[in-house]
Amino acid sequence: MKQRLYRERYLRDGEYVPAKPVKRLRAAVFGRLAALSFLTSIGQAGPASAADLVVAMPNWPSGQVTANIIKTALKKDLSLDVEVREMGTMTAFAGLASGQVDIHPEVWLPNLNSLVTKYADKVQIADIGVSAWQGICTTKQTVKKTGIHGVKDLLDPKKTAAFDTDGDGKGEMWVGAETWSSTAIERIRAKSYGYDKDLQLLQMPEEMGMAAVDAAEATDKPIVFACYSPHVVFKLHDIVKLDEPAYDAAKWHVVLPADDPDWLAKSDAPVAWDRAHFHIAYTKSLATRKPEVTKFLESIDFTPEEITDMSYAVEVDRISPADYAESWVEKNEDRVAKWLKGRGQ
Repeated sequence: MKQRLYRERYLRDGEYVPAKPVKRLRAAVFGRLAALSFLTSIGQAGPASAADLVVAMPNWPSGQVTANIIKTALKKDLSLDVEVREMGTMTAFAGLASGQVDIHPEVWLPNLNSLVTKYADKVQIADIGVSAWQGICTTKQTVKKTGIHGVKDLLDPKKTAAFDTDGDGKGEMWVGAETWSSTAIERIRAKSYGYDKDLQLLQMPEEMGMAAVDAAEATDKPIVFACYSPHVVFKLHDIVKLDEPAYDAAKWHVVLPADDPDWLAKSDAPVAWDRAHFHIAYTKSLATRKPEVTKFLESIDFTPEEITDMSYAVEVDRISPADYAESWVEKNEDRVAKWLKGRGQ
């Protein structure tokens, strides 16, 4: 039997905000969420001037681990005093531009293209990234029960009624956390495909959405949800990606809420996401202040499997990001040494 997951609150590409009450959610999920608590052993804030470098730590597991691996390696091999400071991505980018933050460990693209463009003169995106994927998922048992294989099947109200949890005949679907840029895009995609007419689109913190997946699997209930990879959910459950028309730039017209109050009406995206990837970002001034650090950052080459392992260690095995990072650096001394020498050395 696969191990159950008790998740912490974290966001993938935005600021943390308290969760609003969500009417349409299984009672079993609320019961599980009562057991959740914040990680308190990481990301202690302090004055920026107290450290040689400040690494912004996002509030999701792989970003937390990567931030601490950077800290541990730079302290161990370059004797630098590195502070890991928990903050949202919007705050982190402003800090990178102002010089109060030096490094962000995990910037998702194309989700954050607008921020990258806005701060292009101040923030550098490392060349090496981790391949990723975004889309709509369900479980293998849902496919067997409902016959849903692709996004087009979500246009059939007889099939989407299987996702109804409150008896009103209309199913529910988690599309992301309230502050994620990807959530806005999933709403655009739902409108463009047309399944927003028969599915209630739920916006809530990720641990609530993923707890619903855990509960659905445990109780043999159908579920459909927005998803991305690498992610530990693919390791915990039999997850199926729904088929979609291939990405077509000519059909992808996305306007985000920050850019236009009428963003949803002006947007259209009836196709799959473009190829996703995420990268380390750092302030451009770091290249002159500490070129040995930028050489190191530009050489880091995590694999998708390693990203999943990071999340599994934090979320399932309950290892703190700092402890996992220290163990990882110790086990991968030769690889870290290569990163410090720089690519091609």
